[in-house]
Amino acid sequence: MSRPITTTRWQQLTQDVTTEMRAWRLAHPKTTLRAIEVALDARLNQMRARMIEDRALAGSAADWAATPAAAVPRCPACDHPLEERGANSRTLQTHGGQARTMERTYGVCPACAAGQTPSMRNWVCCPASSPPGCTKRWCA
Repeated sequence: MSRPITTTRWQQLTQDVTTEMRAWRLAHPKTTLRAIEVALDARLNQMRARMIEDRALAGSAADWAATPAAAVPRCPACDHPLEERGANSRTLQTHGGQARTMERTYGVCPACAAGQTPSMRNWVCCPASSPPGCTKRWCA
């Protein structure tokens, strides 16, 4: 589940956006500033979502096997260490409207039975800022 972040990977994402925009512009020689903006935003939003996903999956909270016992996430309700209960997939939508499905370690509190994906416990739902048609948006 844990994914190392490499500068090369992010540089390739940036290069891909640049290459795609160059090709798009050649295919649309007479276009409006708004059309250019929409085309660029679509590509940047994809890149942004991938970078957010990489960052979220890079931490040790993504994979408890790499987490020392003293650093295991704790229950926010009773502060008891959580017990790992496998993986949990969750689909989140970025501010750019890109959906990303991430697999994270899921934990359950043996004291109060609360369950959660610890690395996402501080995320809050921001429905007011969601795009039309979307009922949830998750913000770190």
